[in-house]
Amino acid sequence: MTWLRARLGVSDDGERGSALVEFVFVALVVFVPLVYLVAGFSSVQRGVFAATAAAREAGRALGTAPDVVTGQARAERAVELAVADQSVDATDVRLAYAPAGAGCDAAGSYSPTLAPGEVFNVCVTVTVRIPLLPEFIDANTATGQFVVERDRYVDG
Repeated sequence: MTWLRARLGVSDDGERGSALVEFVFVALVVFVPLVYLVAGFSSVQRGVFAATAAAREAGRALGTAPDVVTGQARAERAVELAVADQSVDATDVRLAYAPAGAGCDAAGSYSPTLAPGEVFNVCVTVTVRIPLLPEFIDANTATGQFVVERDRYVDG
């Protein structure tokens, strides 16, 4: 390769240290945004997983409860545990219920009675914050939904 440079009249003296500069430039332009994107997508995915798992666990806890008061307490605790499992702040979580056939847009307008054969939706909304963004920037939300079908043959 040296003979080619000598033949073309290219000197090595002008190229010294340029690889380091190019590497630093590429690292700043490509790798730093790439790492930030991975961190951002990870936090969004963590919020989606937290919402889905929390809705499922709250629905199971409420669907197997003997009464509404016990079921509500179990559901709230199940949401706390499921969200904490994904390392999401528990203050950014909302648990609500919707009638059967309605989506989570109608959540909050329904209160389950735990009657035999009752069908309702459990909706959990988690606020997702992107890392390194200030608090005043609107955060996205992830909503998990789980359909609870209470057993028709329940004692009591």
